[in-house]
Amino acid sequence: MKKITPLLIILLAFLAGTVGGDILGHNKTLEQTDQVIDSIAQEGQETSDIPTNPADINGDLGKGSDIEANLDWFTFPNQFFVPVLRNGTPFAVMILSLSIEMPASARADIEAKKHRLRDALLNALLVEANTGAFDGNFTAEPTLQRLRTTLLAAGQKAAGPDIRRILIEDINRQVQ
Repeated sequence: MKKITPLLIILLAFLAGTVGGDILGHNKTLEQTDQVIDSIAQEGQETSDIPTNPADINGDLGKGSDIEANLDWFTFPNQFFVPVLRNGTPFAVMILSLSIEMPASARADIEAKKHRLRDALLNALLVEANTGAFDGNFTAEPTLQRLRTTLLAAGQKAAGPDIRRILIEDINRQVQ
């Protein structure tokens, strides 16, 4: 019994700490969730007069609806792997999944140019990696917007003006 008692005390202390940490951590998560919900509700009240229909933004209901109905997405089957260098040595690898928005009628043309398009996008990603776009908080909206703009310009140069937007589906930095 004397040998089991210290083990039982350690086990009970561990369980009590685990339960206490779970309870305290759970309340913190709930508070953060409530704060996020409150901020979303406030933003919704402030932006209630912004039109949500793309046709309303364009000003022409018929034309806007036709444009939205005729759009298609081309998703690259493989991810883009971009090395991030520091002082000439690989520091991390950026892994991105990209899609392209285009008119449905241009799908065959875009698919025919997918290798040229992939090369142009990868080249633009390498330039961005070398200029520090993936250092620090690479998911900040200004950084992502600049990246989308750069990729859109590279895509339009390689495959023509049929490319409307670049969608970054997944983005991840894997530090080595």
